[in-house]
Amino acid sequence: MSQAAIKTETVHNPDQIQKQLKNLRDDFPILSRKINGRELVYLDNAASTQLPKQVIETVSAYHEFHHSNVHRGVHTLSQEATDLYEEAREQIRSFINAPSLKEVIITSGTTDAINLVSRCYGEPRFGKGDVILVSNMEHHANIVPWHMLAEKTGAEMKVIPITDEGSIDMDAYRALLGPDVKMVAVNHISNALGTINPVKEITDLAHKAGAVVMIDGAQAVGHELVDVQALNCDFYAFSGHKMHGPTGIGILYGKEELLKEMKPNRGGGDMILSVSFGEITYAGLPAKFEAGTPPIAQAIGLGAAAKYLSGLDRDLMYQHEQNLLKYATDKLSSVPGLRIIGTSPEKTSIVSFVLDGVHPHDIGTILDENGVAVRTGHHCAQPVMERYNVPATTRASMAFYNTFSEIDALYDSLLKVNELFDVNQPN
Repeated sequence: MSQAAIKTETVHNPDQIQKQLKNLRDDFPILSRKINGRELVYLDNAASTQLPKQVIETVSAYHEFHHSNVHRGVHTLSQEATDLYEEAREQIRSFINAPSLKEVIITSGTTDAINLVSRCYGEPRFGKGDVILVSNMEHHANIVPWHMLAEKTGAEMKVIPITDEGSIDMDAYRALLGPDVKMVAVNHISNALGTINPVKEITDLAHKAGAVVMIDGAQAVGHELVDVQALNCDFYAFSGHKMHGPTGIGILYGKEELLKEMKPNRGGGDMILSVSFGEITYAGLPAKFEAGTPPIAQAIGLGAAAKYLSGLDRDLMYQHEQNLLKYATDKLSSVPGLRIIGTSPEKTSIVSFVLDGVHPHDIGTILDENGVAVRTGHHCAQPVMERYNVPATTRASMAFYNTFSEIDALYDSLLKVNELFDVNQPN
């Protein structure tokens, strides 16, 4: 499929949207930095998004005025910290429209959340003859835990193929579904290709076949409105640092009836109701899965990030990112020797590409000299690289605070790369 297959229609005038969003850049202090004497052009948002000052100030205020352990003290600081921590859980519950606070488990990130499901849901239930389906576009975090589970239980992991353009092959997916399939694990949006997967349809088909669904939503929450009730998925995982929040914090959403059946994955303080040497009674949800002192400051910061995003016009943001995607696709396609990897008609604002004769690491280094930050490598998605027979790609990933002029800076820097390596220069 040609690059023209990428969805290009827009709803709003791009210049009007950019004008409306321009002031939001002031919320992000790091965007005013200079790198190697040039204005920072930050196009590595699929790896980590930048934090607005509202989140930074919220975390700082906790450390300055409220720092204490939660759920354990009767003194004022502990009660304040507990209130802030649980208020953050409510902000996150509302952000993803989870039915209950009991279904919002605080983890260290998407990887931790998927591992929790693999161990606590999968290990006691899966065995020889059972099948776990994962797609060919998954991040390692949604492959390795299932591979480990298959090795431990005797279950089999099968791969849902993807098309040349980078979409899940839905016909192949339907053919793979059967009574032996116990789990379907797919990402909402591919971090390596930018593909937006039809996760509602994938979930509905899995449920008809009797399977449970785990969605890796790390790339989705910062770009799309996520409604776990509308998706009807069984588990949904995401990370704070992909949605303008802190690192080291994430969320596992799980349906209450499933979480109730699962045994905890770690033991220690806060996940118990009572302890003796003869008997241990576990706490109820969500504490059952939150052993030890939690990441209090990070959770409060994640709640602030959810509040910040909820206060914006998400439709406007989405349209701006789609306009950036179209502009970047058209602009980069004119770079001699450049080939875009991932041209699904349903994409978010990620453009991964290879450049004839130049290794992505060299591209990234030269771009950095010009103040342009991109990601190079296999993006923790080696099966994707194997699918397209490339060792690595360069990935430019955009957020709502990026601009068309920043895409121009990327384009100009890529022309300099070509010039330095004398690749495909026009006569």
